[in-house]
Amino acid sequence: MTLRIQCLVIDCREPETVAGFWEAALGWRRTHDTAEQIVLEPPAGSAEDGVSPDLLFVRVPDPTPGKNRLHLELRPEDQEGEVRRLIALGARRASVGQPSDVSWVVMADPEDNEFCVLRPYSQA
Repeated sequence: MTLRIQCLVIDCREPETVAGFWEAALGWRRTHDTAEQIVLEPPAGSAEDGVSPDLLFVRVPDPTPGKNRLHLELRPEDQEGEVRRLIALGARRASVGQPSDVSWVVMADPEDNEFCVLRPYSQA
């Protein structure tokens, strides 16, 4: 069987706002852009291009009902620096009941979609 993940769909009230955050956070490019859907892909020619799933931001009127059942986990080179940068882009720290001594930072994007910023591999 040949099966691969094409994209991860992120429902949002304002695709422009949420996709804009992730575009800046990841440095990815827009490959499709309408009022209802925006697609982000890794930079053309990068190691992730054609390998990493696309991110598809779809306009939906419904609010997020609670804790996300699926979320992104990001591996930075500098955890503290990336957390500061993501906050400047519009993210915030979030609490999902994690203990205070965990090695990752739980955050939420501008529409409260949760994600984690992990420690660098060198510290994992």
